[in-house]
Parts: sequence; structure tokens; C-alpha cells
Amino acid sequence: MANFHEYLVLLLIWLVPFIFFRTIFTKSRTHHRLPPSPRALPIIGHLHLLGRIPHQALHKLSSRHGPLIQLYFGSKPCVVVSSPEMARECLKTHEMSFLNRPKMTNVDYLTYGSADFVMAPYGPYWKFMKKLCMSELLGGRILDQNLPIRHEEIERFLHFMVKKADKGEQVDVGGELVRLTNNIISRMAFNRRCSDNDEEAYEVREVLEEMCELAGRFNFSDMFWFCKNLDLQGYGKRLKDVRSRYDKMMGKIMEEHEESRRKRKNDPSKCDNAVNLLDILLDIYEDQSSEIKLSRENIKGFIMNMFGAGTDTSSVTIEWALSELINSPNVMAKAREEIDSIVGTNRLVKESDIVNLPYLQAIVKETLRLHPTGPMIARESTEHCTINGYDIPAKTRLFVNVWAINRDPKHWKDPLEFVPERFWKSTLDVRGQSFQFLPFGSGRRSCPGTSLALQVIHATLAAVIQCFDWKVGDGAAGIDGTVGMEEGPGISLPRAKPLVCVPSVRFSPFPST
Repeated sequence: MANFHEYLVLLLIWLVPFIFFRTIFTKSRTHHRLPPSPRALPIIGHLHLLGRIPHQALHKLSSRHGPLIQLYFGSKPCVVVSSPEMARECLKTHEMSFLNRPKMTNVDYLTYGSADFVMAPYGPYWKFMKKLCMSELLGGRILDQNLPIRHEEIERFLHFMVKKADKGEQVDVGGELVRLTNNIISRMAFNRRCSDNDEEAYEVREVLEEMCELAGRFNFSDMFWFCKNLDLQGYGKRLKDVRSRYDKMMGKIMEEHEESRRKRKNDPSKCDNAVNLLDILLDIYEDQSSEIKLSRENIKGFIMNMFGAGTDTSSVTIEWALSELINSPNVMAKAREEIDSIVGTNRLVKESDIVNLPYLQAIVKETLRLHPTGPMIARESTEHCTINGYDIPAKTRLFVNVWAINRDPKHWKDPLEFVPERFWKSTLDVRGQSFQFLPFGSGRRSCPGTSLALQVIHATLAAVIQCFDWKVGDGAAGIDGTVGMEEGPGISLPRAKPLVCVPSVRFSPFPST
């Protein structure tokens, strides 16, 4: 009898959500004209169709079912957009219906209940931070003032590569690019490098890497209503631990900055005129007349966004670009010829040269087309709307498959080929005005760090083209000896295998080396 009751309880545990799911699914189908949808399974919906790399799996589904499809991830209704036309409908025509990010348990906890900027709901706080980003935190004035930081860190990166070249040693290029971009963000944020010599800054980087990894993990409680208060995957302990460590470190850094600020006020001669984002945020935090009162959690969340969004995106793009160039010697040769003709052979290429290097710009655009570091744009509808004649209820998650759109054969000739010439004298822009090309999103919630990312990407890529030849190292080569181009799982479109190369010096920016 006891066994019978145990089996009955187990049956009810599985049957209740099944009935709930079928009821919701059937009811929604009855009252709304929803987009086409593949067959769903009980409980899990369409989760079994996602595969190891979601944007690729969703592209295959859209090829069969159309550019606007309805899916259920567990009990969460979602729509997937895979064409420029549908993207324009959602992100421009009906933009006001899709201005919120979907709330995810892991990310919400790490960002102090979405107290950051990236995940904050659309409203007064988000508008204030957006305006602040454009005018102060990531605006032209601050980027200009931080130009020496970018130049110094790129030179450090090149110096490391020259040493490796002299020894004939292999380098994990992607790993060193992450270190480069981390150091740039760290110095911009609070005037310190994420180097091994600064133990505290290095620990901040490690904690942020773990936070990014946890933020990208699939969480059952997000997808299944009956798991909402359960920690089935054991993430709870790790989330509490890593946020506690981040809290402690950022609290110490903020206190040090506040103490330094007090000393500068008491003794102006101690002012070093160094501009950093943390000081700007603390100015607003201390300003009683500020339009929006920032909390310490808001500041910690924004710094977290800077590292999370500003590190991998730039480094991964440069890594993919170099991979493509190694596999396309003719493109590499053209890029070098352009740099040599504009810059010469006696000095290192600078950010100010980029405007005169249109072929380099085309290479970066083509890399962003094939390898967008934000392969999917995620939003959530705040109200009911109609897209292409189909009903999209409120609280529906929207996924714009940028990776698929950037490879749409209706808009791109030979879409799988790396052809920078397609952007030669092209009017297509990276800032979301052309919906067949959306590397940084579109509209109000497009990436506010686009200008910074492009400056780092162009300047670093130009320098590695100018200064080095690259031989593919062990583990990075494909069957034919070229660089393997398989994608790995991850929210920033990483390579499946690290780009390991042996650099050889073509032009040394360090005459004494």
C-alpha cells in the first residue's frame, strides 16, 4: 500500500504540470492567432530542440517553420525572429512593446534584483543611466580622455607578443586578448590593472568571470513554474558565494576611492586628474540634487556590466577576425598593404588612423556579420501586440536571432563566405539602422558601449596585422592546416577551440627589442 501511495504521488507530480501546460497551450491557441510552432513535448515544451548551441538550432527551426515562430521553453511562451523584416517589426515598429529584458533568476540575483543598467526594466532609472552613459560614462569626452589607457594596454599586449615571437613560443591569443580588454576596462573603471601583480584587481577579474559563467547557465526555475522555489541544480550556494565575494571586493574598492576623494577635497594638491568611471558614479551617488538617487548596488551593478559586456565582446571579435584573416591570406595581404600605405613602416598604427583605413573597417564589419558576439537579442513583451498578423501576448519572451539574420541569403550574397569587400563603400552601419546587420542591437536598448568596443577592436586588430605573421599552433588547426572555425557554447559566441598561434615579428614597434 505504501508503494502504491508513493507511485500515486510521483504520478501527480508529473501529471499536474502536464495538465497545466496543455491547458495553457490549448487556451492560448484558442483565443489567439499565434505564430507557427513545431510540435511541443509535455512539461519541457520545445527545450529539447535547442541543442548545444541555441542560435544554430533556432536557425534550423526557422528554416523549416518561417521567420516568426512560437516556442515554449518549459512553461515560458517565446517567439523567435529570424529575418530582417520581422526584426524591424519587433525592434522598431513595435519597439515600445519590447523594451524590457526577460527576468532570469541567476542574473537577477547577481545584479542585486536588476539594480544594474543592462537588466534594469525600462523606466526612469534606466532612462537616466542611458543618458548618463551617452553623455558621461561612455561618451566621446571620456573615451578621448581614456585614449592613453587603450594605447598603453595595446602596447603591453604587443610587447608580450614580441617576447613570445623571439622565443618561438605558442600563445593562446584569445586568452591574451581577454587580459588586454580586462585591463582596459579595469583602468577605466577604477584606475588599476587586472594584472598578476595587482592581487586585488586580479581577484576582481576572476570573480567577474565566475559571475558571467553563472549568469549564462540554464536554470530550471526560470522555465518551469513548479520549480520556481527549488534549487534543483545547486546554483544557490555558488551564487551567494560569488556575489558575497564581489560585494566584499567592490565595497573595499569603493571605500578606498571615497577616502581618496576626501583627501583630495582637503588637499587639492593631491588631485591626480585621473578620470575613472567609479569616481563619476560616486559623484552622482553623493549629489543630493541628482535627478535619480544612485544606490551602492546600482554602482556595483554598473561596474559588473562594464566587465561582463566590455571584456568578452571585444576580445572574441578580434580573435574571430584574426582567425578569418589567417584563413584568408589574400585579405590579410590587402589589409597590410592598406596599413603600410597610410601609416608607413616607421611607426605603430594609431586609433586616429582608423578613419583612413576603410578596408580594415570592412574586415571588422564582415567579422561582426559572421560572428556577432551577441548572437541573440533577448527581450520580453510588456503588452499585447500584433506582428505580421500574429498575436504576441504580454509576457512573451522575444529572441531575435542576429546570427541567422546576418547570414540570410535573401540579403547577403554567398552569406557563409568571409568577403570584406561586400562592405567596401557600403552604407550599412553597425548601430542598428540596417536590420539585416545588427551586431550591437537596435533602438533604445542597443549596446551603449559600441563606440568603445569599435575603438578597441579596430586599433588592436590593426596592430596585430601590422606587427606579426601568424602560424597556427597545436590544437587550433583544422584537418587542412587552417584555423578551425567551429563555434563553442556561450552567450558571447566563443570559438570551440582556443586560437593558439606562434607569432613572428613583421614590424616591431619597440626598436630596442
